Amino acid sequence: MHGLNPDQDRGSNIVEPGIRLPVRRAGIDTYRQPVLYLHQGCLVCRAEGFAALARVRVKCGDREIVAILNVVTGDWLSEDEAALSEAAWQALSPGAGALAEFAHAEPPESTGAVRAKVFGARLGEADFAAVLQDVLAARLSDIELAAFVTACAGERMDLNESVALTRAMISVGERLDWGAGPVLDKHCVGGLPGNRTTPIVVSIVAALGHRIPKTSSRAITSPAGTADVMATMTKVDLDLATLRRVVESEGGCLASGGTMRLSPADDALIQIERPLDFDSDGQMVASILSKKAAAGSTHVLIDIPVGSTAKVRTPAAADAIARRLAFVGEAVGLRVGIHVSDGRQPIGWGIGPALEAHDVLAVLRNAAVAPIDLRERALDVAGAVLDLLPGATQGHGRAQASEVLRSGAALRKFLAICGAQGGFQAPGKAQFVKPYLATVGGRIMCINNRHLARVAKLAGAPHDATAGVMCMLREGDRIDRGAPLFEVHTTTRGEMDYALDYAFAHPDVLTIGADQP
Repeated sequence: MHGLNPDQDRGSNIVEPGIRLPVRRAGIDTYRQPVLYLHQGCLVCRAEGFAALARVRVKCGDREIVAILNVVTGDWLSEDEAALSEAAWQALSPGAGALAEFAHAEPPESTGAVRAKVFGARLGEADFAAVLQDVLAARLSDIELAAFVTACAGERMDLNESVALTRAMISVGERLDWGAGPVLDKHCVGGLPGNRTTPIVVSIVAALGHRIPKTSSRAITSPAGTADVMATMTKVDLDLATLRRVVESEGGCLASGGTMRLSPADDALIQIERPLDFDSDGQMVASILSKKAAAGSTHVLIDIPVGSTAKVRTPAAADAIARRLAFVGEAVGLRVGIHVSDGRQPIGWGIGPALEAHDVLAVLRNAAVAPIDLRERALDVAGAVLDLLPGATQGHGRAQASEVLRSGAALRKFLAICGAQGGFQAPGKAQFVKPYLATVGGRIMCINNRHLARVAKLAGAPHDATAGVMCMLREGDRIDRGAPLFEVHTTTRGEMDYALDYAFAHPDVLTIGADQP
């Protein structure tokens, strides 16, 4: 049989260690999980007793991974070869004609910490560090990581555990040092469609001569993250050397943190949270502050939008998150400021990477068509960031921010940052645009942030950069029957139908009430 060791007795039932098989690329995307495919009649499966979902150690040349086994019963894979998912193939990088060896992989020691957390135990920094090290080495399966993420959700992680997780996340990644003096940053906990204040805030703060090395994640549960929006206008996947050059040149950056290993374990956890469509307070705080500390920030403003259909729904919930942020921030050496904002409805007209980018540019250009709510929210946040500076006069920051925006200095700084990161390009526009029409006339009583974001995601955002929703209505606005409530932007007709079907099935995306005299 092809792939057997030459000295193996083909007629014997005794199989010696070191059975090798040629490997090929399956061409299957299994997200971040390395997956090995073997035929059910394969000698390795029979000899080793491998069954579906077994943890298998795969060695190819000088590289080794732990993969989850999927057993093939069809004829697309022969009994004398193995196939690797994209994640496994990228990790092993086998050459042409490469042979791989297979063996049982013992569960990593950190599975004990995962099980302990599932049963309600409190974990310390060493426990979290062990889990995160195994995450980075791909020794934990997605099933185990999903169990870990779920076990830490809700009220199951206390303040000290949030500190321990944050420190562990910092310890397993790179950490930047910008020298003496304040290094500013901001973050929004999310849950509000649009609200793309970050590019505007960074441009204002950097234009005033302050350092603000902003790194952002791609979208987790939303139709767009800051990195997704910025990727429509410039290069965001920077290495550490490039990021440092950009910040030293322009005072700020607008980069994706996913390629710089500033908090790589958190990036892996985010990839688990994304399909689960949730992130918990304890992990959210650890995620935010570990990345801020790793990026070398010293003063961080956190924006918490509060609304009945936002991520944070009540003032009490905002207070709980604020207390956790302040507690953990102090423990890891950060000065954390809290900005609680109105999260009842979207901010800006566009929802989706390119649509939000157009809003950002309109505000920076002081265009007459710029969304006023985005402009005002950005100035509020920029002012609060500036008020964090040592010796700042409280409340003076907003006036400074307003003047920098009005003068065009913020726009010039934004374009300079884009130029330093690789050049500016105009965001694109979707091929298909279709309005969703009001079935009755009246006044907008409520906008459901979650449903509106869902429409944008079904339209293709954020993976299709030009896809999303354009909604220019706000609570209290009057609308006539048959007028557009919002527009859906897609790159395919199928996604258009899919998004509109969801909107028709959820008429409370925008609730229309009787028009009062």
